[in-house]
Amino acid sequence: MNNSRCRETVIQFGEGGFLRSFVDKFFDILNKSGLYDGKVVVVQPIPEGLCDTLNAQRGVYNLFLRGIEGGREVCERTEIHSISRAINPYTDYDAYLALAENPDMRVITSNTTEAGIEYLGVEKLDDKPPKSFPAKLTALLWRRYQLGLPGFIILSCELIDRNGDALRDCVLKYCDLWQLGDGFREWIEKENHFCSTLVDRICTGYPKEESERAELSALCPGDKMIDTAEIFHLWVIEGNFEAELPFKKAGINVVWTDNVDPYKKRKVRILNGAHTSMVLGAYLYGLRTVGECMRDKTTRAFLEAAVLGEILPTIGDTDDNREFAKAVFERFENPYIKHMLLSIALNSVSKFKVRVLPTMLEYREKFGKNPKALCFSIAALAAFYKKGEPNDSPEIMEFMKSASFYDILAAVELWDQDITCFYETAAPFYETIMNRPCEEWFKCVL
Repeated sequence: MNNSRCRETVIQFGEGGFLRSFVDKFFDILNKSGLYDGKVVVVQPIPEGLCDTLNAQRGVYNLFLRGIEGGREVCERTEIHSISRAINPYTDYDAYLALAENPDMRVITSNTTEAGIEYLGVEKLDDKPPKSFPAKLTALLWRRYQLGLPGFIILSCELIDRNGDALRDCVLKYCDLWQLGDGFREWIEKENHFCSTLVDRICTGYPKEESERAELSALCPGDKMIDTAEIFHLWVIEGNFEAELPFKKAGINVVWTDNVDPYKKRKVRILNGAHTSMVLGAYLYGLRTVGECMRDKTTRAFLEAAVLGEILPTIGDTDDNREFAKAVFERFENPYIKHMLLSIALNSVSKFKVRVLPTMLEYREKFGKNPKALCFSIAALAAFYKKGEPNDSPEIMEFMKSASFYDILAAVELWDQDITCFYETAAPFYETIMNRPCEEWFKCVL
């Protein structure tokens, strides 16, 4: 495999499967379409990583995108050539800082996990390197500022609310901690664009099962950086830099917007809400993966009742939302993704509070009645904590195990409010799940 050099224009913090199936795939499309001329330099954000392996392959790897699209099964393989090289700042910090000296550098992107954007407040500017990602970034920006070069378009991909704002706030704190001056602070705020984004693609990464690994490796022998992901992708970015980064022109599903929040709400309410409303009852019902739920006529009918009958009417049954919901069902059917229900069930109380409860409250206010399917889902949640395999904080598990269903709904400490308004509708479902054969559970909803 060979990766010829061209201009380096992107600094990427993170070398994991997600960024390689998402950002690096998109820049590969841009370069191959002739719409862009620029490569990605990967920075390893923690001491242990894959930079050596990536460099051994000159940044080239194979990406397999697999799933259901338009009702048919799709599997496509692409050799990705958008990465020029990878730098480990823990072993070559000077090479890392030298990235700031390249006037062609224009974009910074990152996925350092949800915990990556944090202000520790203990690092020093002359640490080689500073520990946290925002501190490393601040040191790079300081070098850039000292050279009098322009700022960056910064695209954070971490899965936290307002990720761009959070990263900018951390950088400004390090500016103050290291006493770098008002001029630098002004340059950070005016010359750099910290864009909050929403990313959506399930990345299954390097093949974990031996049979799958052998099958894909036979197609690209010697590739130790094989990556796999679903077909679906969406990148919502606050701002509009299409003139510099013509993603939409290249056919990539990128949305430039002045507010990412509505898109986040749609994803949380439909995709995440569908997961959380379905999986707990389905697990008690005897199913173990999302794929099994989609193949089971009863659980699929329940999911359709929840999403199409209650979630969509609440948030807005628009063409865009309906198309998004249709894509969600296809993603859940993906035969290449083995999504375990117990994985989704982790910390279900807090997930339900964010993903499902707001829809229940808005549905009640909008239609003057309780949403039947979602009331079933909160009954299933309570039953799951009593006779399933919950994984949550010890305090929550102890309370959910011992409290009555009414007291669970009345627990302001769980929901930030009393939600016993749903008790009359949900209590019969709870009693059915706790005391009747599972064949009877969903009949009272459907």
